[in-house]
Amino acid sequence: MKIAIVILNWNGEVLLERFLPSVINYSANAEIYVADNASTDGSISFLTDNYPSIKIIRNSSNGGYAKGYNEALQQVKADIFCLLNSDVEVSERWLEPVIQAFEHIPEASVIQPKILDLLKPDHFEYAGAAGGYIDKLGYPFCRGRIFQHLEQDTGQYNDVKEIFWATGACMFVKSEVFRALDGFDSDYFAHQEEVDFCWRAKNKGHKIYYVGASYVYHLGGSTLSNMNPKKTYLNFRNSLFSITKNLPLRIGFAIIFVRLLLDGVAALRFILQGRFKHCFAILRAHLSFYRQLPKMLKKREKAIFTIKYYATTSIVWSYFVHGVKKFNILVKD
Repeated sequence: MKIAIVILNWNGEVLLERFLPSVINYSANAEIYVADNASTDGSISFLTDNYPSIKIIRNSSNGGYAKGYNEALQQVKADIFCLLNSDVEVSERWLEPVIQAFEHIPEASVIQPKILDLLKPDHFEYAGAAGGYIDKLGYPFCRGRIFQHLEQDTGQYNDVKEIFWATGACMFVKSEVFRALDGFDSDYFAHQEEVDFCWRAKNKGHKIYYVGASYVYHLGGSTLSNMNPKKTYLNFRNSLFSITKNLPLRIGFAIIFVRLLLDGVAALRFILQGRFKHCFAILRAHLSFYRQLPKMLKKREKAIFTIKYYATTSIVWSYFVHGVKKFNILVKD
């Protein structure tokens, strides 16, 4: 089983210097690539000077996470792609459990490891934690992370578990599946493209798994922090894209209507917090969604709606009204 680890980079020389050594030291059985999104810093010269054995793929522009990986992976030949953020530190035996899972679970098309917080290693990290899910309204959440609440890792998720979506911070995907699904939707640019990809995969009958014996440490927020209005814009817009593309039309539009109302509540909350740029980001997200709605509707043609997609009815209600902050209280396996 040939594995290619592909790290997407954009002006991340400092991150490569800090995090690349662990990947090299603990990934002896894999080929390592850096896909560069037209960086203007010293990333390329740093790699050529210090790591000449690493294969460099030069994308023509910064097309974000989605387009960046789509372009780069066309040049990579492997059975399994590992899409790894540049701000991830891997553990010593992180690959073996994933390889074993692919070998023993032939129906597994996508796998993610446990994602821990680099700065607080005994806690899960926001981007993926112990595997992703969504609620009935399409809000994503994770085992180990609901909104901003991060659980301590006490071994409660040291299992192999089918999940709904795998994080793009560290995603293993069969190359044949990635290509069959035409990769990520480049219209997303960044954020929640992995939710859409996994949703499309599930609609086609593929399975996504979490493997807790493999773990990595994620810094998070290296490209866009939670305080950046652009991240708010992308998350709100892209979530509406995914609902439009991946649900039956009648159900999808009903959910979008509710989501638009809840987005208005979120905008009001930002105003009360004095975070006016985030309120404006939601407005821009809606305008962009309306403009691109015809395109998103056309992308529904390949969808097959045969699955129950949600793990719970509303994480918004559970979290903000009932104060539920842990996955095992919210969702009963």
